[in-house]
Amino acid sequence: MAAPVRLGRKRPLPVCPNPLFVRWLTEWRDEAASRGRRTQFVFQKALRSLRRYPLPLRSGKEAKILLHFGDGLCRMLDQRLKQHRSSGGDHAPGSSGAKSPAQEGPPADVQDSAMPVLVQPKAGGSGSYWPARNSGARAALLLLYREHLHPSGHSFLTKEELLQRCAQETPGVASGSARPWPALRSLLHRNLVLRTHQPARYSLTPEGLELAQKLAESEGLSSLSVGIEPEEPPGEEPEVPRSFSAELGASEGNVQEPQLELRPGEYRVLLCVDVGETKGAGHRSELIRQLQRLHVTHTVRKLHVGDFVWVAQETRPRDPATPGELVLDHIVERKRLDDLCSSIIDGRFREQKFRLKRCGLGRRVYLVEQHGSVHNLSLPENTLLQAVTNTQVIDGFFVKRTADIKESAAYLALLTRGLERLYQGHTLRSRPWGIPGDPESGAGPSPKPLCSLLTFKDFNTGAIKNKAQSVREVFARQLVQVRGVSGEKAAALVDRYSTPASWARVSHCQALATQTPHSIPSLLAAYDACATPKEQEMLLSTVKCGRLQRNLGPALSRTLAQLYCSSSPLT
Repeated sequence: MAAPVRLGRKRPLPVCPNPLFVRWLTEWRDEAASRGRRTQFVFQKALRSLRRYPLPLRSGKEAKILLHFGDGLCRMLDQRLKQHRSSGGDHAPGSSGAKSPAQEGPPADVQDSAMPVLVQPKAGGSGSYWPARNSGARAALLLLYREHLHPSGHSFLTKEELLQRCAQETPGVASGSARPWPALRSLLHRNLVLRTHQPARYSLTPEGLELAQKLAESEGLSSLSVGIEPEEPPGEEPEVPRSFSAELGASEGNVQEPQLELRPGEYRVLLCVDVGETKGAGHRSELIRQLQRLHVTHTVRKLHVGDFVWVAQETRPRDPATPGELVLDHIVERKRLDDLCSSIIDGRFREQKFRLKRCGLGRRVYLVEQHGSVHNLSLPENTLLQAVTNTQVIDGFFVKRTADIKESAAYLALLTRGLERLYQGHTLRSRPWGIPGDPESGAGPSPKPLCSLLTFKDFNTGAIKNKAQSVREVFARQLVQVRGVSGEKAAALVDRYSTPASWARVSHCQALATQTPHSIPSLLAAYDACATPKEQEMLLSTVKCGRLQRNLGPALSRTLAQLYCSSSPLT
């Protein structure tokens, strides 16, 4: 019989590191929504940003590093925290006001180390809540889920519509009742349903959508029951952002090359340094000298994206002049603080992150190097800290901060030796651009490395910034420049309307009447087919975007209609 595993006396982290701040922001958002104020959207954005932050905050002032947290909102949190402390509440905002049964017992640091520590899930989350069968909450979640999936739906229901439909499925729910409905109020409190606009509109939050999907699966409901076609199983067709990146990365006329296979012992791990990193006195920078001092095998090349990548180079090639090379699934972008300031000012910061996300490599590292005093930079320190935090929390990059160029070189040497150990004993194979790699090792931490890799030629050719582009690609890049249009939203719009204007200017009605492969209307042709300006403004509002298939929304639809339909200068 195996000996019991002794767990250390580590204090378990709460599921929500800042429950007080989350509760107060939720209260302010609901109060603003009930009064029809636009500040509800400010609180909702701040609440979404706070939930993504994994560490506890000790004051409202510390929350300023997060996105959508300004001076006024931070002062409101500090004032509310001061009132909470004066009324005898907990001094740490990272602890909830009510004591759980686990907290009423002995303290965590004096528990028996042989007993496992149980972490109770947050009461307001979807992980600890499962509505009973034939309950009003269950019926409301399923109805909102069906409305969300319906192709002609608005992804929301009014209170009258929701109560009327629930009354048909669940007895005991009064459709004409004027008092607050307990089930709906419970869903709002648990952050499973979002209330907006006046009169109120109810829609699912991401947590509510996840719970509703589980409820639908448990009851045997499929997408066929709501009038849409079933989704294709994962792996048969890449999702929208990957196909969009494939279009941006490689042309359709490329000739398929034979697959390259490198067995264990037939390749070596080589660090590729961008030629821009070698500029300096005597054409040899300090970074190169440090890499040589640390005995790192490297080569200097022109990289169209990123500053450092690693390749598995064939050791016994048939043609010594052109050995086979596969790019490992890691890429590093190095930024000194002064370069980070200039890239934020001229817009390269956002554009480089966009291209790094679509370069075909999954492990992205943002190396931030200290350079001189932060007081001598062109941007304040808080702005730089906010940009670095957004890169890690929102964009999903791994951010590494170093003190100087020596520490940066040491980190690159450490990564090189770590990749040598990681890929030791693995057979590597090439894959075409745009096709995802191993599903079990492509996302999240995994002990198995990604062994289906891009060739260096495909990687570097696909990352060329100013290569010849089709009209469809230029149209997608044009859409991304509009404020609020992300890569996923641009991909959804390009899938619906492949070009802004076709040579024939086929009308929307003619395109729908002739079901031919060439009858996909252009965007301007669809606008011309609209009868009124109001119809033009709402044309794109129901386009489904992203993994959750949410609507584009009326605000962005109105902005795009003004951009493409207005003949006068935009204000």
